[in-house]
Formats: sequence, structure tokens, C-alpha cells
Amino acid sequence: MGMAGVAFGQSTTGGIFGQAEAGETVSVSNTTGLTRQVQVDDSGRYRIGNLPLGTYTVSLQKGGTTVDTRKDVNLTVNSNTEVSFASAAHAASLSAVTVTANSLPSIDVSGVDSRTVITSQQLARLPLARSAEAIALLAPGVVAGSGLFNGLGPSGGNVVSFSGSSVTENAYYINGFNTTDPLSGFGGITLPYGAIDQQEIISGGYGAAYGRSDGGVINQVGKRGTNEWHFGGQVQWTPTDLKSDPVNYFLVNKKDNSQGKMYRYNNDSKTSTTTYDAYVGGPLIKDKLFFFAAVEAERVAGKSVGSIAAPQDTHTTFSNPKWYGKLDWNITDSNIFELTTASNKSSYRGSLHNFSYATKTDGAFTGYDTSTKTGADVYSGKFTSYITDDLTLTALYGKMKGTYYSNTPGFDPTLIHLFTPDQQNPALNGGNPITNSQNISTVNLPSHKSTNTNLRIDLSYKLGSHTLTAGLDNQDVKNIDGGTQFPASGAGYAWEYTNFGDPNGYIVGGPGTAPGTADWHNFPWVANTGATPGGATGYYVDRYRYHDNASVRVAQRAQYIQDDWQINDRWLVKLGLRNDQFTNYNAAGQPYLRLTKPQWAPRVGFSWDVNGDSSFKVYGNAGRYYLALPTSVALRSAGSSLYTREYYTYTGIDSNGVPTGLTPIATSQGLGAPFSANGEYGQPRDPKVGAAQGLKSEYQDEYILGFDKKLGDSWVYGAKATYRNLRNAIDDISDVSSIINKMNNMGIDPNTYDPSAIPGSILINPGKNATFSIAKLAGGYYNVPMDWKKDFGFDQGLKRKYYALNLFLEHPFDGKWFGRVDYVWSRSYGNSEGQVKSDIGQTDVSATSDWDYSQLMVSSNGQLSNDRTHQIKAYGSYQVAPEWMVSGNLAILSGSPKECLGLYGPLGTDPAGYGTNYHFCNGQPVIPGFKHNPWTYLLSLSAEYRPEWADKKLGFNVMVYNVFNKQAITQTYAHYTSSYQRPYTSQTPRYVRFGVNYDF
Repeated sequence: MGMAGVAFGQSTTGGIFGQAEAGETVSVSNTTGLTRQVQVDDSGRYRIGNLPLGTYTVSLQKGGTTVDTRKDVNLTVNSNTEVSFASAAHAASLSAVTVTANSLPSIDVSGVDSRTVITSQQLARLPLARSAEAIALLAPGVVAGSGLFNGLGPSGGNVVSFSGSSVTENAYYINGFNTTDPLSGFGGITLPYGAIDQQEIISGGYGAAYGRSDGGVINQVGKRGTNEWHFGGQVQWTPTDLKSDPVNYFLVNKKDNSQGKMYRYNNDSKTSTTTYDAYVGGPLIKDKLFFFAAVEAERVAGKSVGSIAAPQDTHTTFSNPKWYGKLDWNITDSNIFELTTASNKSSYRGSLHNFSYATKTDGAFTGYDTSTKTGADVYSGKFTSYITDDLTLTALYGKMKGTYYSNTPGFDPTLIHLFTPDQQNPALNGGNPITNSQNISTVNLPSHKSTNTNLRIDLSYKLGSHTLTAGLDNQDVKNIDGGTQFPASGAGYAWEYTNFGDPNGYIVGGPGTAPGTADWHNFPWVANTGATPGGATGYYVDRYRYHDNASVRVAQRAQYIQDDWQINDRWLVKLGLRNDQFTNYNAAGQPYLRLTKPQWAPRVGFSWDVNGDSSFKVYGNAGRYYLALPTSVALRSAGSSLYTREYYTYTGIDSNGVPTGLTPIATSQGLGAPFSANGEYGQPRDPKVGAAQGLKSEYQDEYILGFDKKLGDSWVYGAKATYRNLRNAIDDISDVSSIINKMNNMGIDPNTYDPSAIPGSILINPGKNATFSIAKLAGGYYNVPMDWKKDFGFDQGLKRKYYALNLFLEHPFDGKWFGRVDYVWSRSYGNSEGQVKSDIGQTDVSATSDWDYSQLMVSSNGQLSNDRTHQIKAYGSYQVAPEWMVSGNLAILSGSPKECLGLYGPLGTDPAGYGTNYHFCNGQPVIPGFKHNPWTYLLSLSAEYRPEWADKKLGFNVMVYNVFNKQAITQTYAHYTSSYQRPYTSQTPRYVRFGVNYDF
């Protein structure tokens, strides 16, 4: 028996449906006194949707008298719970019947998507790290992202990848409000762990009401107050003494892959964590007004030893407070209002000490690390009006305000930062680099802030067998004073040393480097060092200046309509259409991307209740999902960035590592003038030249087919196949020489435009022919069409494909135990991971080194960084005795793909000037995934004791994370240099966490 229900992809509600005698009345009420009634329709079905999560009593009434009741019906977010009744006549003959619901129906036949819901009861039992991402890793197809991206988001946590997508393509929600990182998409704001009522992990297939993700969705619904007062608290402690030593990292010998010298001493890089939680909730006015509040204070303290290239020990302290508040007002039985507030903050401070690799001990205090304070506050209100039994209106409005602050205690403005001091002329430094204690280069602006405003309105109407829903979904994101600069109180620049090697070769450009028959003088160039006093051996230095500060914004608009059509009692079809519009604005308030033509995203799904009793469901889904560019893209691509160098030879180095005896080197901008190969001189970038004409948004198509089936009365098993295809993406191209060569072939006079004004980073759709706007000196623009293969020389277009098969077996909680096991076989392959590059840790969203030049993409087609071919996940808990609960969590995954990036081609050249970033090693092409890192095995166990003498309100628990202390390497250095294959990251060592909690 099937029944359509309105449940949005990132909703905060659930629904109840079922069968009963036609014409009778079904009433539902929850623990806040909210009551709704509907009449059973002529086909013997009823549905009540958009219900706040909670525990409900469902009653069947005949002639105003309750004849049958189901108590303790718990709703699951974005799901419809079946509660069916025998005929009213039969129920009446039994007088009044009351049944307590022990568990949810095993199969939700109204769902057509791919999702996992973890409840607060499960969170209290399972041995997990305390984060939204750790919860998400329970879901099939979700894997940990590269550790090089950890700590980048607003809450400083880890990142995850859904079904092969990059880690910035996910969406985060709290009570229906989008809390995704507004700068770059690295994670999002989340709830205090103890305030989570349910966390929904959606890996695909959601309806037209939601979008802006082609990865996955982490949707958290917070707890709320009821007519009963509840309060409690918890203390958790993870001591350093019971942590296993992290493995040390060693270099790897290229010849035989044997272990080389130690690169990083990790044994002492440990932290201790202490967390305090408290909550309270209850009625302010019984049956009318309720509140719930929770706070969390986490303190992490420890040490982190740097590599042998930077031998220092940083003593670190993190303070990570969170809070959450919820107000629920039952204005009437037909109108309710919800107010949500939440906050995440993270502050860091550190002190620096010398570290001796000879003795493995700390040395003298050398200064302070840069202190940071980041976080965001969320405020949102949601109004729901049950206008009639068939018509429901919801409206949500809210704002998230972010802050980003950093400063360095004891910053010495008289000392200038030195880049690559190891490349100083050894004849001038006695063979040892001369340095100073200035470890600060660029910093964030102290006034850096962000705002994220959400407005959505949804209207749902039940018309016979159709439930029609339409609405709008608007979001405005502002990045205010974003970017970095050299500290205002300092010199405003750094010194950068280089050993060029060839004193007769031009540092940039020069004779013979112009494309075609063009004059090389018309292109950016920096002369050779040999023609300048002090440069006979090829050593030079440059004064490096950089800032990319701007205030930019992104406006996202969407409209949608969806029809949930209950064709009959077994077939449900969901037909949806969404239209997204994205506009990205530069610092001057001008749109540099206006992606507002209809971007139609159809969504089609079905559910077949095979036996008509919710015991066997076959379902499928097909949809298109669009993704906007975040605000950070504009800082370089559409801002007024400065990125210059002034080149000099030198004849001496002072005691602070500063070069002396400077002689300027000639450049195309003039002798000693600031030079930028990308034309970034701090001028506002013309919005017409920063992107190809007719640019299209990133979008992905997805197809899902699966089944869920009961196995006896206690088990459910199923299978699901998923296919994803990234059809379009946005990245940048830097091959200005090919554009100028095409202009020469078109007969354009090189004296009518400025080649240095052509941006060295232009947004494109990889794989698509493009037309670029090139500014004329006299005004106006040249339109320069570029063929992807003929003009740029690429041998392939964009490819990112993912396919997977998921098999599962689940035992729902029966009062004694629950468990689930998933196996996923998957493959993520192509030549583009997406918005970022995990293999080298590149965080420039949609401006990666991919597609900059054709040579960089030769032999790039292979297994992508987030591929894990085999995944086995199992978790569950067992009530071994009334006072004792044990639980476990197991994850076994095949290793991530390896890469080898070196110089280009058989001769080992560097045609694009990108160093070891080509898919060649030792003269041979090497595709991504030619080898893999080792499999990872992770088993965590926990136990809880709730004594009867404390009425089970008091609990003692212990968790052992990574019981067998497996510390496999998870990512290695990809560049074919002396550091090739040295570890980047490895599994978290074993640790023990103790907890005491009290719940009243």
C-alpha cells in the first residue's frame, strides 16, 4: 500500500499516512499538544504531512468517539510513517483499542531518494568522533576527503566526499536553513552534538524543492521542547596518556621504494580533548510555547612537530564553543512558528619552539603562531500554516553572519618574511641559509566577514491523487573584505630567493617564446640574470607583493514545482522541475557571471509497493543538479588583485636574510618595475574579460535504481545502483599565448591591445569551444573564438563519472539491538575531480591547475582522488543487560588512488612553467590510480552503564576509537621530486574517550 507525502529534501518535518475506512476521521497529536485531523478519502487512504518531528499518538475516530489508537509513533525526517487501521466497524466492536508502536515501519514506500537517517538515540550509542562528518561517514558511498583540506571550513572540521564528488560540492542545513561555508564550500555550520535530534545524509535523488549540491547533503534537525521539562549535561575527556603514538613519516627512496630518512617526527604530535555539554527544554506555556537550549564547550590542547624542513614544535590550544536554541509556538492548531538560533566558534592560539631532530626534544621559545578566531551565528524563523486539510503553506527566512579574524602576538614589523631562503647564493651565506624569525607572510583582513541570507516559500496542495507543491528558494551570500594581504604594520612585501640555474636564459618569456610569428617583445618578459651585475651564476631575488582583497557577493534564485502522484495504492510517481539562476558580482557590484537563463533541472522518481503492504519497495530516480560558484572565486577572477614581483640580482645578504647590493633586472614593464605575468597590478578587473562568453553553470546528471525488501519480521535487505555524470564544470585557463596566437592568425594588429592586460586566469567550461573578449586600447573588445582542440591543443574534454552498487542488510532496533552492514563497489574516474584538487591539496575553487594548459591534461584520465573501489561499513548496538549497552562501528575501505606528477614528456620539459605538475614521471606517462594507497581498517567500540539505582538517568561510557591502532597511510606526496611518495596523511591513532552524562 503506497501513499504520497510531502517531504522536502532538506526538510525538518515528516508525515503520517495509512489506510482506514473511508469517511472516518484520523487525529494525530504530539507531545507539544499540536493536533491535526483529516478525513479518510473515498479510496480508504489518509495523509497528514509537514508534521514537526516528535512522538505522536494517532487515533481513529468514529462518530466523534476514539475507537483505535497507536501511541509512541516517532517520525523520521523527510519520511512518511505508515499507521493503518482495521475497518472502523471492526475497531468499534473491540471497544477502544490502544497499541504502542515499538519501531518505525521497516520500509518507507513514499521515498525515492538515497538517504540515511541517524537519530539522537543512535548517536548516544554509537562510537563516533563528535562531528557531522563522522556521522555522515556511516552512509554508504560517503568517504573522508583529503586531509589537506581539513580545518578550512567555518567550524574547522574535516571534510567528506559523496559518491565521487569533490568536498566543496555538498550542502549543509540546520532546521531547513542552508549553513554551507559561504566562502568556498568547505563544510558548514553544524549543531552541538547533543542537540542533534536527527541527522539526514542524502547522497542523491532528492526532489525539485532543493538543489545547489551535486555532491551530498548533511541535513541536521535540532531537538525541541515538549510539555515535559528535561535537562541534563555531559562531560567527555580524551586524555593524551591513553593515545597511541602517531606514526612517523619517512622519505621514500625512488630507486627501490625503501624507507629513507625521517621527514616528520609525529610520535609527540598528540592532543587532549575535554568537552562539556548542557541542555534544558520544556514548556513556557503548556501546549502553546516551548523552548530548548543547548551549549557545548570543547577544548583541545597539544603539540604538533613540524617536518625536518621546518624543525619547530607548535604548542596548540583550540577552543570550540557551540550553542543552539529553539522556540516553538503553537499559535493555533492550524498555525505554528519556529525560531532557531545556532552558533559555531573556533579560536586558536599557539606558541612556537625550536625542535631538535637529533635529540627529539623541544628547544627555546621562538615566538607566537598566528592566532585565529572564526565562526558564524545563525538566526532563522519558519512559519507553517495548515490552511485546510489539503493546503499547507510554509515560509522560512534567516541569516547567517560569519567572522574571520587573525593576528600574530608579538609580530615584529621590522622583519621581512623570506620565501625559499634555501635558494640563496651559497657564496654569500657561507653555505647555510640566513633566515630570521618572521614566520608571517600574508594574513586575513581583520574586518573579514560574511553574510548568508535564506528565503524560501513552499505551498502544497492535495488534489485527489496528486499532491502539488511549488515554491521559491532564494539565497544571497556576501563575502566582505575577503582575501589576504601582507600585514599593514609591516613592510608590505616579502623577499623570494631563486636559483635560476641558467644565467643566460630569460626568467620569463624572451626570444623564441612568442607563439607563431609574433614578436616576443609584445609578451610579458623578464630578462636573464647574466646581463646584470651580480647575476653571473643565475641567482636572483624578487620583492614579492600580493593581495586579493575584495567585497563580493553571489545571488542564487530558484523556482520549482513538483507533483507527487499516487497513481494507485501501489504506484507513486514524483515529477519535478526546478529552475536555478546564479549571478556572481565583483567588488564594484558588477555581475561578472550572469547565469540566469533557464537552467532547467528535471527530477523524476517512482516507488512501487510491490506487495501493497510496505514489505517490498522498488524505486528509481533521475535528476539534474546545478551548482553555483562560491564567493571566493571572485577574489582573483573578478577582483582587483595585486600579484607582482620586482626582480634584482644581489651581492650580499645581511644578518636578517635581507639581500643587499641590489641591481634591478629589466622587464617588459621597465627596469625594476613591478611585474605580473598574469596582469594583476591591483586594478579592478573588467568583468567582461574574466570569463568566456556564454559560460554555463556546473551541473550533474544522476540515475538511481534500487529495491528494499523485508526478510522475515526483523530484517530488511536491499540493493541500489547509482550512476553520476558531471556534464559541465567551470574552471580557469591560463594559456594566454594561444589566445594571442589566434589573434595574430586573425590579422589583429598587436599594437591595438595590451597583451599583459589579458588575464592569466579566465573562467571557461572545460572541453567546450569558447569566445573571449579582449579589450582594445581605443575602447571596445575583440571577440576571439578559440577551438578547444585546434587552438588550445587539448586532446580530451571534461570527464567525471561515478557508478556504484550498494548492497545492505539491516536489523531495526527492537528494544534489544540494531545493526546495519553495507557493501559498496564503486568507481569514480575521469580527468577532473571537480572544484578542487585533492592530489595536491589545491583549494582554489574552480581555478585549479587543471585545464590551465593542454600539456597539464595529457594522460590525466584515470581514477579520481575520492575513489574507493570497495567499501564495507557495519555499525550497531546491543543491550546486553538492562544496565549495559555495547556498540561498534566498523569501516573497511580500499586505498585511495596514487598519482605521480613530474616534468612533461620523454625529455622532461616544463612548457607551461608549472614545474612537476604534469602526468609524467621519469619520462613516462602515468595515469591517476596507477597504484593505490593501502586499505584502511577501522574498528571502534564503546560501552555504556546506566545503573538502575539512578533510574537510568546517570550514564557512564567509554569509547575506544581504532581498537587495533591501524595507521595506514591515506595520501602521499604526488610530485616526482626527492619527496615523492612521502606520507601526507595517515589514519588517526587509537584513543580512549571517557564520558559521564545525566539526563532528567
